[in-house]
Amino acid sequence: MYDFGYHQPSSLSEADAALNSASDPLLMAGGQTLIPTLKFRLARASDVVDLCGIDELKGIREEGNAVVIGAMTTHCEVAESDLVASRIPALASLARGIGDPQVRHRGTIGGSIANNDPAADYPAGCLGLGATIRTSKRQIAADDFFGDTFDTALEDGEIVTAISFPLPEKAAYAKFPNPASRYAIVGVMVAKTGAGVRVAVTGAGHGVFRDEAIELALNESFSVDAVDASGVDEEDLNSDIHASAEYRKHLIGVMAKRAVAKANS
Repeated sequence: MYDFGYHQPSSLSEADAALNSASDPLLMAGGQTLIPTLKFRLARASDVVDLCGIDELKGIREEGNAVVIGAMTTHCEVAESDLVASRIPALASLARGIGDPQVRHRGTIGGSIANNDPAADYPAGCLGLGATIRTSKRQIAADDFFGDTFDTALEDGEIVTAISFPLPEKAAYAKFPNPASRYAIVGVMVAKTGAGVRVAVTGAGHGVFRDEAIELALNESFSVDAVDASGVDEEDLNSDIHASAEYRKHLIGVMAKRAVAKANS
């Protein structure tokens, strides 16, 4: 690990000041990805700004027809929230399936989406539910937030502050996990909303994406029988030691069927 300056601000304004005064800073949320990356010298920062002491970035609340989750809220807190369980049970279920207890008690929702690992669960939750990502500078629709592997719409010095999830009519998440890491080999969030069905896929490609073919089928009939197969080209899917592109495409359809069955149960 290279040397770096360490800052633990207690407010967003202090965090902004620390970022602006550093030559090449990095933000740290739960540190589940950043700390190993620094330890293996895969990244180097002049300063690390730790967001764990900022209370305004924590907590879960209801705002109108949405559940708003602070960026520094841990996976465990989302999984165990009575509010999330009653309003968006699919999101609580998703959080319960992340990693192991140690990861769930340290990792945060804001850190997960800002990192945008192509096999992470929360990007599928955000995209599938049509969430809005709030930052220190603006609000970004999930459709515009996520890019390819580890890429997002965040600009330098921009901090994720909260995620607003509109309440769906029904939703569910189904995942085929890597047995060691619990990351998704393929995970699918299916949500029936007032604006139509949304289907988000993680783990299969270079980043989270929507499967328009399955969305079209479920908009005609929100049933397991309506789901045939993914319309995604295999050339756009990952192929590695864990699963081939062909198998991942198959899993998208299987996980979508399971998610629809859970949503309708």
